[in-house]
Order: sequence, then C-alpha cells, then structure tokens
Amino acid sequence: MNDSRPIRAKSGTNHEGTSAHNRRVMIDALRINGALSRADLARATRLTKQTVSNIIEELERDGLVSSQEAVRRGRGQPSTPYRLVPEGAFAIGLQIDRHVTRAVAVDLVGSVLVRDEAGLPPGGPSNGTKVILDLVAGIRSKLAGIVQQSEKRLVGLGAAMPGPFGVAGSGDDPWMMEAWQKFPLLETLTAGTGLDVGLQNDAAAAATAERMVGAAHGIDHAVCLFVGYGIGAGLILNGELYRGANGNAGEIGMALLFADGKSTPLEHRASLASLYQHLSIDPADAGLYARINDLALRGDQSIHAWVEAAAVDLRWSIHLLETLFDPQTVILCGSAPEALVNRLIAAIGPLLPSIAERRGRTLLPRLQPGMADPWSVALGAAAGPISRAFDPRFAAILKDSLQS
Repeated sequence: MNDSRPIRAKSGTNHEGTSAHNRRVMIDALRINGALSRADLARATRLTKQTVSNIIEELERDGLVSSQEAVRRGRGQPSTPYRLVPEGAFAIGLQIDRHVTRAVAVDLVGSVLVRDEAGLPPGGPSNGTKVILDLVAGIRSKLAGIVQQSEKRLVGLGAAMPGPFGVAGSGDDPWMMEAWQKFPLLETLTAGTGLDVGLQNDAAAAATAERMVGAAHGIDHAVCLFVGYGIGAGLILNGELYRGANGNAGEIGMALLFADGKSTPLEHRASLASLYQHLSIDPADAGLYARINDLALRGDQSIHAWVEAAAVDLRWSIHLLETLFDPQTVILCGSAPEALVNRLIAAIGPLLPSIAERRGRTLLPRLQPGMADPWSVALGAAAGPISRAFDPRFAAILKDSLQS
C-alpha cells in the first residue's frame, strides 16, 4: 500500500465505450505505484468506485491482478490491496547490433527470466536472421521450461536496432546497418516466430527500459541520452515514448558539430565506437565490456583523454536536449560500462546554463546515471510489447469509442 506518498496515475474516463483505456490506466497505476486498494485506484484515476470494482474483477479473471491480505488503516474498515501478477503476461526482446544479437524474456512487471546472446556472422541479414530466429526459439523454450503457460501469455516480440530508419547511406558506412534496414526484417521475424513484432531504434528501447524499471520509472518527462556504439536520445514526453514521424526522433548522434572548418556527427566523436577507435580495440571482441570497465576503474590515461573530450560534446548535447524538450531530468544510459558512465558524468559537470535551472528545483537532478548494461536495449525491446498491450494511450479510447 502507498499511504505516505501521492499515487501516480493517469486519469480514466467514466464515459461509455472506454473500457480498454480504463483497463490500461489501472494496470499502469499498479505498475508505477505497486499494490493499491480499490479506493486508492478510484481516487487516483478519477474513476467511479463501481467502475474500478468491475475492472478489478475483470483483471482478476484474466490473471493480470491478484488481491493481497487486507490492511487496516487506523479505525477505518480494512482495505484489500491489489497487485499485478508478474506471470500475467510475457514478452521477448531482441537487440540486433553490428556484431552481436541479444534476446531476453520478461514478465508483466519487467523482470528478466531468461537471456542469451549470439555473435552475428558476416554476410548481413541473409546469414544473421537464422542465428536470430534460433536465439529467439531458444529463449522461448527456456521460458516454457520455467513457466508452463508462458506461450499462451506471450504478447509479442520487440526488436531494436540502431537507427536512423529509412535514411540513404553509402552502403559501407559502419555507423548505419543499411543492409539490415533494407531487409524485410519485421516480415521475416513475424513469419519465423508467429508473434506480433514491433521495431524501434536502440535509444528508444533503452528509454523504454528506463521507463519500465529504471531511472525514468514514474517520470512523465525525461530524455535518455544513450551512449552505445552510436549516440541517440530516447524521448519520454507526457509519460509516453515519442518516436517521431519515421521512428527517428532523438537521433542526436547525427547532429553535426563544427571544428577546424569541418563538420562531424556527434556520434563520431563521443560514442563507444569512437572510444574503440581511440583505443585500437576490435568492437567484435567478446570481452570488450569487461576490458573497458577495467580500464575506466584503473583510471587509464587513454580512457581519461577520451572521456575529457567526449564530455565537452555530451555537455553541449544535454544543453540542447534540455532547451528543446524541457525534461524533468536527463538520464545518461547505454551499453557503456558503469565505471565509464560514472567517469563521463563527473567530467560533464558542471552543466551549461539552460532553462532547466529552475528556481526551487529539488526533486530530480538535471543529469543522472541510468542503466549501464549491454542488456538494457534487449530489455527495453521486450518492454515494447508489454507497453503496446497494457499502457494507456489515446488510441485505446478512440478504438473503443468507434466500436461502441
């Protein structure tokens, strides 16, 4: 129960023909706040007590919500808290990167139950998709071994890969997976798995992971600055992920910086790929993450030199993101090791003056660390189908209204 703090929830509607939206609002409130009573839910969502009771009963029948032991508040009548059932739904998340593919299976509350990875062979998608489909099949088999009914409650497969999408490249640009983007990936994954498949860029997936179980949990306005092989920004606006007209919102790594009369994309200067190049390290090295983390922990001089240079560009990026989107906080996340992320945050400060310097700002820092985990993109990809199935959206109201 959450007696000591305000309950965070979107508003439901008591108009007819909006049941799908109200179900999503209730699930979202329980995800953000934990266990809540029917009275708590009615107050937070602005739904009538009868509507809340009807939806709770429906969610219980569907195996998505369960009651807990009654709790007495002072002299009043005891109330029964309800919580989400983790086994109520499952999803699989897939990361496709330049040299590796990772897959995870999560439950309704975002807990990772199974994970595995495989190296991607040369030859692009014609060779890589078989590896990917075998990896997903293995994840599903292991999940079924843990939860017998998992296949019946599998809501979809989320895939994430580097963007931007639909932008012409040179054909051999190492920053853009052009062959994969031209390949009918969604159709191949759908046919090969029989699942509903969605695709997003890796920065958006990382932001989805932060929103579900990370530093952006319960925050309505946040920008996740993703530092991976490239650089991107996942935009959480009004509590929802903003993707843009073509799925390319937040591609800040493509922003051009000018120095010595030349223009260079940000991600060519401050991404992990630029660090690998700086250290003359093979990005396909299986022990890359541990090696970089060890160098950062030891304060290696080569790491220090790269961090100091990258921090200048990332400081500018944060200033730009704050100015454009007015977030409550910027979260530095990605596949970089935690020790490297901590060094970057220390070097980025102090931040440039911006509109984020509000009088009385106390709750959230302008910049904070998020997940520093090579599995965060796959986790966020898995959160995508969960979000599509259960998060409140205006589209849910519209669909129900048209059908009523």
